Amino acid sequence: MHEILLNVESKEIRYAYLKHGQLHDLIIERLRAKPLTGNIYKGRVKNILQNIKSAFINIGEGENGFIHIGDILENTKKFEEMFEMDFDADSPLRPTSEVAVEEDISKLLRPEQPVLVQVVKEPIGTKGARLTSNISLAGRYLVLLPNSSHRGVSRKIEDRAARERLKKLIRSFEMPQDLGLICRTASTEASAEHLIAEAEELLDTWKNIVEKFHSTQTGSALLFEETDLVKRALLQCVDKKFDRLLIDDYATYQRCKKLHQRYAQEHALKVELYRDKHPMFERFNVEREIDRALKRKIWLGSGGYLFFDRTEAMHTIDVNSGRSSTNPTSGGDVEEALVQINLEAAEEIARQLRLRNIGGLIICDFIDMRIRKNQRRVLDKLKECMKEDPARCTILGMSEFGLIEMTRQRNRESLSQTIHTHCPYCNGSGLVKTHESTLLEIERDLKKLIHTQDQYALRLIVHPELHTYLVQSEASFLGDMAEKSNACLEFGANDNLHLNDYLFFSTLNGQQLDV
Repeated sequence: MHEILLNVESKEIRYAYLKHGQLHDLIIERLRAKPLTGNIYKGRVKNILQNIKSAFINIGEGENGFIHIGDILENTKKFEEMFEMDFDADSPLRPTSEVAVEEDISKLLRPEQPVLVQVVKEPIGTKGARLTSNISLAGRYLVLLPNSSHRGVSRKIEDRAARERLKKLIRSFEMPQDLGLICRTASTEASAEHLIAEAEELLDTWKNIVEKFHSTQTGSALLFEETDLVKRALLQCVDKKFDRLLIDDYATYQRCKKLHQRYAQEHALKVELYRDKHPMFERFNVEREIDRALKRKIWLGSGGYLFFDRTEAMHTIDVNSGRSSTNPTSGGDVEEALVQINLEAAEEIARQLRLRNIGGLIICDFIDMRIRKNQRRVLDKLKECMKEDPARCTILGMSEFGLIEMTRQRNRESLSQTIHTHCPYCNGSGLVKTHESTLLEIERDLKKLIHTQDQYALRLIVHPELHTYLVQSEASFLGDMAEKSNACLEFGANDNLHLNDYLFFSTLNGQQLDV
């Protein structure tokens, strides 16, 4: 059974795709950080970087967006014709690969120039959105390309007869020939009337965007907003013939019922309202899976486990045998036992990458296997499982050390980035100093206060946990050290302090002392 659960809260929408009862994919969208990918903006050029032939553009969404010269050159002529912008008219229009190296971006853009751009990559952390001027408007069956005259069919449609039918159909549409169209996979089963209706709808949307661009007087503005998560979930259910869409919010349920009427003839989807008082995500064990996906260590059914770590450059996943039995005295084949753990790990890695939405460079360290054939089995299993991932992935071969290098498209913040923030105590390191290390720092600062600042009446304030440690083992040592220097040291605790922080006060005037 394939079903999608939509949990709607005041500031958050959570999407969970369940495949035979197991969480297969997860998307969390929050009101404060709505996705920008696909949105079209009128922006203003803020800064031009000659050395990397790029520009930063203010689109009114936090950090400035980033656009490369390659995304400008392809559409120079179109911008000149439609938006009357001051581009370099003397420069002939050639393929980007030929001119990107030699062109001067300052001839194409100037500071404060208005530009029409679309977000192709979400802003992540301190990095702004990646932008393009290759605008595309995606419908359910068609994609409109306002800056290209190309008309074609998605490569995913392999049926030759269907491809030829769609090609002839879109070439016969009565719409400007300088606008491009691409038939999406879902168009295979669509009638000519549906395709024509959607083409006209997309064309009207584009005309509306153009009008807004001309009429907007502000520095930057949102001209078109991409389809939200609720509608995308419904369309996915219809396109992939899922069994059910379950929603726990009445208003959202009513909206989905209304939207589904348009596609009811294509697929009799069950759009249901969740009525139980017990939270929906808890009942279907989604909350437990989310908590599990936030942990570094994931246990496997065989007794092995995965360990997820992140560095600045990459993510690493370590596969360990754990509690699994690989003892040769038990009569089993040790090599085959390790292979089975690796096969199970490959399947779980593919699932965890989707749930955690991990992107960028990923290194998987599988348990060592001696036989090359077994290494290929594990590699093939990982590739097979990753085919279900909607994000683009590239997987290289397995090295002699059992390492597999792969990349996964980074399309939005990871699950951890969405839910977590850096710890104000350890600043993301996950480590704090030991009591002994803090005590040594206290000792050095105490000597400094007595011998360089002539402070002889002191009170030391520490975290209660460190205070307990001092009272039990080290307070007499610090007291004796102060007494030898003719100083008096008192102790106190404050639970508002960080575990590694401490303060010195003068007992004469009560003022805090700077060390």
